[in-house]
Amino acid sequence: MNRPHTCFARRKLCLGLMAAALVPAVSSASTEPWPSKPIRFIVPYAPGGLPDTVARALSQQLTQRLGKSVVVDNRPGANGVVAAQALKSSPADGYTFLVTDGSMMSINPVIYKNLAYEPKRDFVPVSLAARSPLFLAVNARVPADSLASFLALAKSKPGTLNYGSSGIGSSHQLSMEALKAALKLDIKHIPFRGSGQSVPALIGDQVQVVFAALPSLSGFVKSGQVKILGTNSLHRSSLAPQIPAISEVVPGYDYAVTVGVLAAAGTPDAVVKKMADAVAEAVKVPEVISQFHVAGIEPVGGSSGEYAKAISNEAARYAEALKLAHVEAE
Repeated sequence: MNRPHTCFARRKLCLGLMAAALVPAVSSASTEPWPSKPIRFIVPYAPGGLPDTVARALSQQLTQRLGKSVVVDNRPGANGVVAAQALKSSPADGYTFLVTDGSMMSINPVIYKNLAYEPKRDFVPVSLAARSPLFLAVNARVPADSLASFLALAKSKPGTLNYGSSGIGSSHQLSMEALKAALKLDIKHIPFRGSGQSVPALIGDQVQVVFAALPSLSGFVKSGQVKILGTNSLHRSSLAPQIPAISEVVPGYDYAVTVGVLAAAGTPDAVVKKMADAVAEAVKVPEVISQFHVAGIEPVGGSSGEYAKAISNEAARYAEALKLAHVEAE
């Protein structure tokens, strides 16, 4: 009479034992050490640019340090939007990161009305990997051999000098506009499509002044066609310590290009910390430092919190510079 009940009880017991047997497997999967598979670094520009250079140098070191391959995935287009969407559409599991310059965080949100991403909402800062200072350079014909003499010349002859930039809203333009505003200088702006055009224009005397990265200027300095007078980083650069920082004349002046690593919102804090620690170690390797210096890059490294603070400060500085440059949102 009790046989059906007994069979039911046995079946229930068996199911319970099966479920209990599955628990360790599920638990071990959820606590699987990171990383357990390849990691992807998304770069919002074509190969060869500043963030790409940083990403590739880091990928080699991190592959060795983390024991899993770190691959670089170039996703150029729409001023970083394509790359941002690629990160947003990926799982926030610590296997996809964005390696980009600061413009995606500090300039794009100001100049684009309907940006497809919101930095604070969609991204988590991981580590400020590197900085690339820009250098104030003048044509050899300009009668100034120091930062002080150039500033005196610009003040004494308002409206007679032209400066070239890498385009409207570029860090090159904003560096000069911030300098102009701080010292009340009148220097006319001529925008170009990148340093590949603005530096030749400097050599050809189409413009008398530019801000540009050191590698694009160094050959012309050696040939006597260009004089480097200052740098836009907060402190003198290790790339050229003899060149004064503009901040020595304008306190707090800092417009060096930054490159950092970001994760998707929701990425586990433990993974963010492990990656930040790994990046900080990787940028200290002599081989990486050498690669960076050839490309005009300074290694930084640091925690997520430090990078978040750097992003916030940079966004405030660039927002003010964009206002000074009268760059309107599109």
